[in-house]
Amino acid sequence: MKKWQYTDRIIAPSLLAADFGRIKEETTRAIHSGGDWMHLDVMDGHFVDNISFGPAIIQAIHETNDVFLDVHLMISRPDHYLPRFIEAGADMLTTHLEAEHNVAETLHRTRAAGCLAGLAINPATQFEQTIPYLTEIDMLLVMTVVPGFGGQSFMHETMAKVEAAAAHRKQHGLSYHIQVDGGIDTTTAPIASTAGANVLVAGSSTFKAPDMAAAISEIRTA
Repeated sequence: MKKWQYTDRIIAPSLLAADFGRIKEETTRAIHSGGDWMHLDVMDGHFVDNISFGPAIIQAIHETNDVFLDVHLMISRPDHYLPRFIEAGADMLTTHLEAEHNVAETLHRTRAAGCLAGLAINPATQFEQTIPYLTEIDMLLVMTVVPGFGGQSFMHETMAKVEAAAAHRKQHGLSYHIQVDGGIDTTTAPIASTAGANVLVAGSSTFKAPDMAAAISEIRTA
């Protein structure tokens, strides 16, 4: 597995915007178009008002494509389902601060299993609530839309949390990635990068683009 530095700009196409009838081919297309990670949104219809897919899809992608699997668990009990997603082949598991679980214990279990651990916060959650966990994570995900559905508009007010996370990382000598998810395109990518984000999740702006490779390249260099 490549060692990704938080100084890299990492583009993670979101499978949520792909053609679900051709998941293997869509993943391959994203890789060949220059995607660094595959971002996989798991939604249970409880934590968010939508249902996507579960461990079987993660495993299918893991078995048919060689790509870093960035799995975002938007589910009510991530601690209960953790082993299934690790076994399915997730490289990083990101769980929500707002979900029903012992956050510290979930992060510890994730890392103990040899998986990278991410922590996600919704737009309404304050950055300060993440501070007790920042030494135990590999990535902080700041949602830039209300989670649950793709195609939403970027919430500029969330950039204050990205800036705070970057400042805290520097002040305390930490090295976690900062990811943003929601409404990322060539217009919002430089805004997020300037604030301190280095992992950019892009769904509609990549999979729905006429030329996916050109779209990823433009987001990377915007």
